[in-house]
Amino acid sequence: MTVAVVRTVATTTHGRYLVSEPAGRPRGLLVGFHGYAENAEIHLDALRAIPHTGQWLIVAVQALHPFYTRDERIVANWMTRQDRDLAIADNLAYVQRVLDTVRDERVVHGPLVFAGFSQGGAMAYRAAARLGADGMIILAADVPPDVAAQPDLKLPTVLIGRGTTDRWYTADKHEADTATLAGLGVTVENCVFEGGHEWGDPFLRAAGAHLAEIARSR
Repeated sequence: MTVAVVRTVATTTHGRYLVSEPAGRPRGLLVGFHGYAENAEIHLDALRAIPHTGQWLIVAVQALHPFYTRDERIVANWMTRQDRDLAIADNLAYVQRVLDTVRDERVVHGPLVFAGFSQGGAMAYRAAARLGADGMIILAADVPPDVAAQPDLKLPTVLIGRGTTDRWYTADKHEADTATLAGLGVTVENCVFEGGHEWGDPFLRAAGAHLAEIARSR
């Protein structure tokens, strides 16, 4: 039997993102990444629930790999283990393209904050590490190994949230991430709340305070 040779080829695809604009001049740009089997609409609703985001230009980025749920809702996935390094590069190029397009269309002089929930948290970490950011809001998401191993890693203060009954992002994972980031010289703010793998009200309030502090510091 002959052995199959795996090859890859670069191709062009279209990404989808939602934009929510404030009534006046935005205090900054908040870019968010949804969790597995979610979409940009779901994530935008969560970001809008954070206090003070009505004053920010919000961009909810949808993953490049859509699929149907059993009830035929369209959701998406950021990546799998297959061709992982290529997928990371594709996703970062996609995020950069979104940022460039948004900035070409709108004047935003304030800070840039990346937010991510669950699987989207890894995207937020990678975007901040590779593209730069002024703040990070992470809910129920691990620090990706490729970010932790990045030479000369520079991250802003990271707000990390975890629900006490979260079966995926456990207390052990949270503790390990906090130690990893502290060891890399990154300032961490923690918000542990009663709840599961979800946007709990205490975390929404903590995220709002995080954004307000970033806006004040600029």
